[in-house]
Amino acid sequence: MINIPKGTKDVLPSESYKWHYVERIARETADLYCLNEIRTPTFEHTELFLRGVGDTTDIVNKEMYTFRDKGDRSITLKPEGTASVARSFIENGLFNGAMPLKMYYITPVFRYENPQKGRLREHHQFGVELYGGDTAALDYEVISLAHAFLSSVGVTGLVLNLNSIGCEKCRGKYNEALKSYLAGRLSEMCPTCRERFERNPLRILDCKVDGCKKIVEGAPKILDYVCDDCKAHMAELEELLKRGGIDYVINQNIVRGLDYYTKTVFEFVTTALGSQGTVCGGGRYNHLVESVGGKPTPCVGFGLGLERLLMLLDAIGVNIENNDRPELFVISQNTAMADKCREIVSVLRKNGIAADTDNTGRSLKAQFRYADKLGAEFVVVIGDNEAATGAVTVKKLADGSNEETTIDNLVNYILERR
Repeated sequence: MINIPKGTKDVLPSESYKWHYVERIARETADLYCLNEIRTPTFEHTELFLRGVGDTTDIVNKEMYTFRDKGDRSITLKPEGTASVARSFIENGLFNGAMPLKMYYITPVFRYENPQKGRLREHHQFGVELYGGDTAALDYEVISLAHAFLSSVGVTGLVLNLNSIGCEKCRGKYNEALKSYLAGRLSEMCPTCRERFERNPLRILDCKVDGCKKIVEGAPKILDYVCDDCKAHMAELEELLKRGGIDYVINQNIVRGLDYYTKTVFEFVTTALGSQGTVCGGGRYNHLVESVGGKPTPCVGFGLGLERLLMLLDAIGVNIENNDRPELFVISQNTAMADKCREIVSVLRKNGIAADTDNTGRSLKAQFRYADKLGAEFVVVIGDNEAATGAVTVKKLADGSNEETTIDNLVNYILERR
């Protein structure tokens, strides 16, 4: 038997309705905020991620699925969605349209990492990208959208963690102070943090190893080093969050895992999933477009893992109703009525009703069992008498109750009970 590759997961027919639920609400929320969907390829030239994501990140150094194609080009399965959107923005001249440009995507991403709870080598992201504005109000728009989406799917108890990691004018000064503090403690830190010390010291603040976490507790605080412009940006965003009723805490250890972030960074965190509690993360990246060959364009956005979200919904007991099932299953009492049943089903479907019937010649009893397994809400039996008189009995499978109606009234009967 050929097994599924490590770090991947099948979404089975009995589970797909949960995905439909969160994807539908993601699209509906994006529509309410006037975003348009963008779809980018599953793979890109490797250079895009080297320049866009950053060659000091774990994603680029350790986790990318990279190969050479038959034309000897280096190709990478996209490990995140933002760099691909930036490439498309430049290549397709989207900067010539109305700005700010507001986009979203739902896409698979691929990272060769150790599979763990809610983190697979192939997972799916709901992402939002706003291009063409450097205001705190746009940061708030993105955070507000994430909050609205998570609330709509049923998540409660989330905490918004907020930070500023400064800009190119002030971050260098902080990096120097941080490295000066950490220099005498490197031998006590994990191998990954020792490696990050020279390449990307900010990432040390985000380490999950207990010993490193204890060391950084006494590290200089980044908000003490940000410039006046970054401070004003952060203060305005905080005021907007207060007015919008979105609770937040300042967490100066949030730096995010990608090199392109500037100024605002944020995470929605929960304790329901254990130590790996980030459900959604994002921030501002004002130099990303420039780093992959475009003109300077300020951007802000977020990415949200759908597998982790579904795990969270299950952990907190959110009941997702399965609507991916027949509303009415039409049972044929005998083989002579099969065509009549198909005729009835066709009429129901044309009126927007999910309906089905048996097409395999099952017995009456077997058809009832099949309808029950499908989760059909109602069943109706069509025999010689029903075909002749037009009168039918509709049975609700959940409680076994029966009601009389007519074949011609089946559409109205179902629609009235939605």
